[in-house]
Amino acid sequence: MALNIYYDKDADLGRLAGKTVAVIGYGSQGHAHAQNLHASGVKVVVGLRKDSASWAKAEGAGLEVATVADAARRAEVIMLTLPDELAADVYREEVAPNIEAGNYIAVAHGFNIHFQAIQVPEDVNVFMVAPKGPGHTVRDHFEQGRGLPCLVAVHQDPTGDTLQMALAYASGVGGGRAGIIETTFKEETETDLFGEQAVLCGGLTSLMKAGYETLVEAGYAPEMAYFECIHEVKLIVDLIYQDGVANMRYSVSNTAEYGDFVSGPRVIDAGVKERMKEVLADIQSGEFAKRFILDNKSGGVSFNAMRRQAAEHPMEEVGARLRGLMPWLKEGRLVDRSKN
Repeated sequence: MALNIYYDKDADLGRLAGKTVAVIGYGSQGHAHAQNLHASGVKVVVGLRKDSASWAKAEGAGLEVATVADAARRAEVIMLTLPDELAADVYREEVAPNIEAGNYIAVAHGFNIHFQAIQVPEDVNVFMVAPKGPGHTVRDHFEQGRGLPCLVAVHQDPTGDTLQMALAYASGVGGGRAGIIETTFKEETETDLFGEQAVLCGGLTSLMKAGYETLVEAGYAPEMAYFECIHEVKLIVDLIYQDGVANMRYSVSNTAEYGDFVSGPRVIDAGVKERMKEVLADIQSGEFAKRFILDNKSGGVSFNAMRRQAAEHPMEEVGARLRGLMPWLKEGRLVDRSKN
């Protein structure tokens, strides 16, 4: 089935004229949405807890800030950019009592809508604008006059113009410069979770760690293992990002390309694909979402234990020491915790 792809010429940013957009949350996505919309001439109010450490950061960026309830009350368009595990409670307690028929509830990821943790009244519009990249990248590209592709989807459309409003919002955050791709909440949510778990985050970090451990256990220097199995991943990914896998193989040595063909399938074999299908089934059934939500409701005991264990892996200390030899890596870094 052909994809519908829209650009700035297909979006009318004027649909947001005279309206207030409340961006609830000021984390990775929230700071990018709020700042990009503000730069696009949209009236934005950031909704935060009174004691949020992000309050001063948002004001420092020239944005108006209010409590979540007040921001939701004042806005016609309310974008939830909160962590998935927090969004449902914040929506139920502070947003839902302050919305009116004809308002627009927006999300940057379909998780809570698709798995029905958030259920919006039928007379309220619901759409998604999901930039295909971390918020720090969304902001960086926008500031450079570029944009990241965005996914857009409509869940409820009582006023009949929700897609047009979603396109206007996506254009305001820079998505129309690169392409706004129409999808569904189901497709975005399930493919996003699978990609994160099986390849981009879970798969990649597990592969790098296994490679690092294999070399160290064989007696090689940890620094060499880190360079070969972790540090240089960026070099390969950049080649793929720019021109695809074939271009990467063209760029590396013949030895590396030959090893890619003969050894890659020995590591990532048919058994890996079968386990990937199990991961996908776990996501599709809602079981992953259920476990994630329950763990966080219990204080994130399991989640925090996994975080601590990962942070204590020797490769983290080795990596920090090696990056200290390359101070230029900090120049123009995308993630600066003091600002976003």
